[in-house]
Amino acid sequence: MNDVKKLSLSKEEEELLKLLGLDPSLKREGEFLQIDGRAVRCQKQVEGLEILPIKEALQKYEWLEKDYYWKLLTPGKDEFTKEVAENLDDGYFIRVPAGLKLVYPIQACLYIHTKDYRQKVHNIVIVEEGAELNLITSCAVHPHISSALHIGVSEYYVKKGGKLTYTMLHMWGEKTQVRPGTGVIVEEGGTFISTYVSLSPVKDLRTSPICRLTGKGAKASFVSIVVNHPNSYVDVGGEVFLEAENTNAEIISRTVIYGGENIAKSRIVAKAPKVRGHLECEGLMLSDNGIMRAIPELDSHFSDVELTHEAAVGKIAREEVEYLMARGLSEDEATSLIVKGFLTVKIEGISPELQKQIDKALETAKLGF
Repeated sequence: MNDVKKLSLSKEEEELLKLLGLDPSLKREGEFLQIDGRAVRCQKQVEGLEILPIKEALQKYEWLEKDYYWKLLTPGKDEFTKEVAENLDDGYFIRVPAGLKLVYPIQACLYIHTKDYRQKVHNIVIVEEGAELNLITSCAVHPHISSALHIGVSEYYVKKGGKLTYTMLHMWGEKTQVRPGTGVIVEEGGTFISTYVSLSPVKDLRTSPICRLTGKGAKASFVSIVVNHPNSYVDVGGEVFLEAENTNAEIISRTVIYGGENIAKSRIVAKAPKVRGHLECEGLMLSDNGIMRAIPELDSHFSDVELTHEAAVGKIAREEVEYLMARGLSEDEATSLIVKGFLTVKIEGISPELQKQIDKALETAKLGF
């Protein structure tokens, strides 16, 4: 399945998709591309790895619907999940078999090509026992159509000793609404690392992944890197439930506010003894016309736990700007450099290639200038 050229994408669109990771020069174990409601590219490089459009996978495997489909999220939770359940476009199914440790990432892209399109996606990823997967998902709209709706339902299963590194690089439009719904379950000794990057304007984005660490020693890390623009409403949070001993979770948020409203609401719940959790939220205000709300919540059902949180909102110190200006930078250049440094978060456990792609996204973003 590889008929992108039949859609007559413009040179500008091809460059956008290349920036988001669909680049032949990059090493990938597989690729999936959906444009509007149709999967147009689905390919793999490794024997045993499975990458399929979700509709095809549901027809192929009875066990997929029985054991995994809509098991971490409820179809009727809200109007958006209901719409996906009743009128699904497509989405991806990825399964990494037991013991297979992929060297390079799998690249997925969910692209909206048509004005006012309502893209309804359901994704399922299964990382079997002892397997490892780096998954990069890029989402974007056509450079000249900002009005659209993306509803993404995703369910991620990390089996015993497995590892899923999941990086999202998004470029939405000024009139785009985004409603991701995500459920994650991590079994004994498993690891889930999520990095969410949103740098471009968006009208309304609301997401709060729910992660359950059900086996001893399971770990989860959620990092969000967000630039909030004027007239944007962004609510990026997350919940992690520590349900077994020696589980460990962190939720880290970095946000720059040029305007609009931003909410960073995070919650860690200790439902077992001998667990650790940490929340960290930092906001950098670069406008008096924006609103930043940091809402950390820690719940514990046991005394033998370690739960901590930090939250800070402030502005760039004038002396930092003047220090850089004294070394030859303009005020805008100095401010931009400080902002990029603030947003750059080194995520433990990801490959150097993934870190470079995140750094590249920060470098190519306008960041309000």
